[in-house]
Amino acid sequence: MPDLLTLGIFAAVVVVAAVVFFFLGIVYRKKVSEREIQSAEERAKRIINDSIKGAEQKKREALLEAKEEIHKNRSEYEREVRERRSEIQKQERRLQQKEEMLDKKTDILEKKTEAVEKKRLDLESASEEVAQIKRSQFEMLEKISGYTIAEAKAYLIANLESEVTHEAAMKIREIEDRLKEEADQKAREYISLAIQRCAADHVAEATVSVVPLPNDEMKGRIIGREGRNIRTIETLTGVDLIIDDTPEAITLSGFDPVRREIARLSLEKLILDGRIHPARIEEMVEKARREVEATVKAEGDRATFETGVHGLHPEIIKLLGRMRYRTSYGQNVLNHSIEVSHIAGLLAAELGADVMTAKRAGLLHDLGKAIDHETEGSHVTIGVDVAKKYKESDEVLHAIHAHHGDVEPRTIVACIVQASDAISASRPGARRENIESYIKRLERLEELTNSFKGVDSSYAIQAGREIRIMVNPEQVDEDQMVLLARDIAKKIEAELEYPGQIKVNLMRETKAVEYAK
Repeated sequence: MPDLLTLGIFAAVVVVAAVVFFFLGIVYRKKVSEREIQSAEERAKRIINDSIKGAEQKKREALLEAKEEIHKNRSEYEREVRERRSEIQKQERRLQQKEEMLDKKTDILEKKTEAVEKKRLDLESASEEVAQIKRSQFEMLEKISGYTIAEAKAYLIANLESEVTHEAAMKIREIEDRLKEEADQKAREYISLAIQRCAADHVAEATVSVVPLPNDEMKGRIIGREGRNIRTIETLTGVDLIIDDTPEAITLSGFDPVRREIARLSLEKLILDGRIHPARIEEMVEKARREVEATVKAEGDRATFETGVHGLHPEIIKLLGRMRYRTSYGQNVLNHSIEVSHIAGLLAAELGADVMTAKRAGLLHDLGKAIDHETEGSHVTIGVDVAKKYKESDEVLHAIHAHHGDVEPRTIVACIVQASDAISASRPGARRENIESYIKRLERLEELTNSFKGVDSSYAIQAGREIRIMVNPEQVDEDQMVLLARDIAKKIEAELEYPGQIKVNLMRETKAVEYAK
């Protein structure tokens, strides 16, 4: 029992102690909370006070900045106002000056107007006086001459018209003669300059080619058994082989120069190879044909390079190369075309025409001769058709068509090509048929001038366009030289035939020689 009581008392004490501690904890927490609340309130008051002070400070700073900005804006505004006021004052001064100048000019103009009006009145009065004097003079002249004014005008006009007509006709004739003389002189200068500046070659062989043989035995091998080799060559090349008594040579005859060249190369290769039979002949002919085609292409390119004519169709270049093997009256057609192109370019440059068009037309003017053995028609028509096919210009086509006078030349390029073709064809050494007559004409010219009394020696120069004569000073004096030159010129005109004109140039020289010892 006592133990139970003790336990009860101890429990009660524990309970009471717990209750006491609980209430004490509550009281302590309350005090702590009150202190924290008080501390928080103090911090809040301090923060509020600081915020109020900072706001007032920022307010003061903002007011100061606003005042400064206002002051600054006010200063700028006042400065702009002053500047505008100054500018307005300047404009007002300028306007005032202009008004003053206008007033002065107006005054001057009014004075000038008054002076002009006064002069006009004076001129009117003077004109009236002049008209009155003129009427009185006309009346006096009518009385003296017995003509009225209308009759005198008609008489004077008739006389003046006849005199003016005569003088105009004489002047026109004089101008025409002078222009004709200058044109002839210029034409001679241009043509001679073009000829002198153009390098030229001489004639080549025409329609046959000769192939040398190492021995006459080779002729039999070329003919072959029952003539099969020669028939094969003629069939494949289209060229006739002439095997006659000419020692160690075979002649190839054919109008197509390209075929003749192929046959010549084939024979040379066969002779060099030594194996001559139809299969080998066919092989060599094909090889020679390829070589000739390559040469044709190279010659066409050479022609365009030498003349500076570019942009030609490849087929036209091949046709130009074919002309390498074509001759006309002994003159190589490709070289002739190149020469015509150079001459046409030089003439066009002198005359102010299109140089490249003239050179192009000059190079292509004989294009038809490359295939005139294969196509019907003249080489002019064929050349025009070929050039038209490959889109050459109308000016070039017309120059080709007109270079032999088939149509009337309408352009300066056509006339230049026509003249260049004639120059190239007729120059000394150009064609075999002209060289002999050219030499004979020069010899005849020198012989004729040497027949005159007093002529010491004579020399035909400038391709026969000038004869330079040295006279004997003891037999021909200065006065006789004029008469002698005239007599020689008349005799040349009467007895010789020549293109253009010949200048007779007489020279007389007297020398005195002495030695000082």
